[in-house]
Amino acid sequence: MRNYGVVIPAFNASGTIGETLRSVAAQTVRPALVIVVDDGSTDDLGSATGGTDLPVRLLRQANAGPGSATTRGFAALSTPLIATLDADDLWLPDKIERQLAHLEKYPATAGVFCHWRNFRNDRPDAPEAETVAGWSRTTMMIRREVAETVGPIVDPPGGRGEMIDWIARAREAGLALDMLDEALALRRIRPGSLSYGRDAARDRGYLEVARLAMLRRARNKAGPG
Repeated sequence: MRNYGVVIPAFNASGTIGETLRSVAAQTVRPALVIVVDDGSTDDLGSATGGTDLPVRLLRQANAGPGSATTRGFAALSTPLIATLDADDLWLPDKIERQLAHLEKYPATAGVFCHWRNFRNDRPDAPEAETVAGWSRTTMMIRREVAETVGPIVDPPGGRGEMIDWIARAREAGLALDMLDEALALRRIRPGSLSYGRDAARDRGYLEVARLAMLRRARNKAGPG
């Protein structure tokens, strides 16, 4: 089964979305469809999504956060497999092929992630040496039923932590999520992006994610009643 679609949430990403899409086009296994969800951008994102021969569909919504935009993209795809990617990150050419092979080899696995490494804005050819496990949107490939089982990706206050919460909910639902040891994606670090530095207002989302996880554990421990 090699039929997959891609979801890319995007907000004011006209400066990076073209390079991101070119990294999708360079995959050794190409997608059936790429859904780009414009999350209330004020730049000319639509014009920036051209330039490749990918089948790209652009959806637009009022600004609601990357989780909401990703969930909207899930609903627009009918492929049995879904890969996701942030609009300023990149995939290495065999990323999808390696993940498809893993899912074919392990049919009980619901989703697979990979390692990634950082690069500074316009230097994808000079990434930092360290690679880390990327439990993130950019590294994720899931079977369609995962999205249906776990439900929407909820954006916490501040705009950070939505994937931590969603992955935790997937695990709590008993879904098997695997991590490939290979670095198959690049994470762009640039001023103004959600991944750049520490920010007390944005980091509120992590606290909310931790609070929600504790509440779920308490409910599960208490049982029905």
